[in-house]
Amino acid sequence: MLLKPNMNWVANQGISLPSVFAEWELSSDYFTVRFSVEEPSDCFCAEVMEDNGSSWEDSCVEIFLENPANPVEYYNFETTCRGYLLAARGPDRHSRTKLSQMEIDSVVRIKELASVAGNLVCWGMTVQIPATLFGLKSFDGIVLKGNLYKCADKAKTPHYLSAFDIETEKPDFHRPEFFREF
Repeated sequence: MLLKPNMNWVANQGISLPSVFAEWELSSDYFTVRFSVEEPSDCFCAEVMEDNGSSWEDSCVEIFLENPANPVEYYNFETTCRGYLLAARGPDRHSRTKLSQMEIDSVVRIKELASVAGNLVCWGMTVQIPATLFGLKSFDGIVLKGNLYKCADKAKTPHYLSAFDIETEKPDFHRPEFFREF
């Protein structure tokens, strides 16, 4: 699936935008998403150096998932191009609880080293989220709802892309009402 920009958002207008392809797979044990990113060098930023840092400021891919064990809350998994992860859960954007380092360490992150081709920075990230993180023995019989995103708020050229449309006036990824089934 190709992530796309909402062109009604002023932040996405008049700029060269990244190209982001994502594919997902749901097995008994993991929800896996593979991201392939090609972004103009002005869109690229890589400064976060720790888990639970401000990942959205860097070149980052994000997985937001409704909690299959408790649908009144959702999780956000925001992975920088270097593989650092911000992960939290809660019912809305303001009431978030960050996951512990042990929980973060259970999320497998496999990064493709960034390369440069002309004006493009190319990188990839595979994220595997275990069923056990939600308190489930497996994902068998589970339907996951959520959305996938790409952003870089502190890049020279900030940008905002999503897999499923978000109909808001400005970029806002913490909107579970726009989640769809994977």
